Amino acid sequence: MIEQIAPIISLIDLQKDYYLGKMTIPVLKGLNMSIFKNEYVALMGPSGSGKSTLMNILGCLDTPTGGEYILNGNKVAKMKDNELATIRNKEIGFVFQTFNLMPRLTALENVALPLVYAGVSKKERIAQAERVLEAVNLKDRMDHKPNELSGGQRQRVAIARALVNNPAIILADEPTGNLDTKTSHEIMAIFENINNNGNTVILVTHEEDIAQHAKRVIRLRDGVIETDTLTR
Repeated sequence: MIEQIAPIISLIDLQKDYYLGKMTIPVLKGLNMSIFKNEYVALMGPSGSGKSTLMNILGCLDTPTGGEYILNGNKVAKMKDNELATIRNKEIGFVFQTFNLMPRLTALENVALPLVYAGVSKKERIAQAERVLEAVNLKDRMDHKPNELSGGQRQRVAIARALVNNPAIILADEPTGNLDTKTSHEIMAIFENINNNGNTVILVTHEEDIAQHAKRVIRLRDGVIETDTLTR
């Protein structure tokens, strides 16, 4: 008998509505999707297709209106706020288009920040932050503040911060949206390395050439999955 591998993420008839006065605006209209450990998935779709809403739900930043989101075998809707906060800090690493770095902190301090919330000792925080900054080729920029770094370097700091807790899943929302073409491809090479090291990577992008770095492309349109294809 062949053992079935359970998906790391399962969406079952997932729905999300927003309410504007008495009007209901359906954004996600019954998505069914499974993502397995170590997959590299790009979510694509035009503006208003629901991809950012879906990303927020996957990251436990928002909750669905209907259907089910199962993360690592656990029903997210049944989790308490403190359990969701733990998942966001330990299980999922976030990378944003606008970097979201603390301007007064150095690269090293920015990267170490999630470990403060995780209760890791200062010595261990510094060691782990140094290790991931080295992994994204920023060993010589650890003491620089964000305004002393280029856009590409700031995004590498953000990626290192997402990696510092060694999360199972990396969620990246338009991670190359503010970067030039050359820097974008350098950042995508880092994501490929992250995936090769065993992490599940899910990124939202509207750029075809960026999506082609992923191994699977899911296209949304009007709140439904239009296509779901393996690229390699």
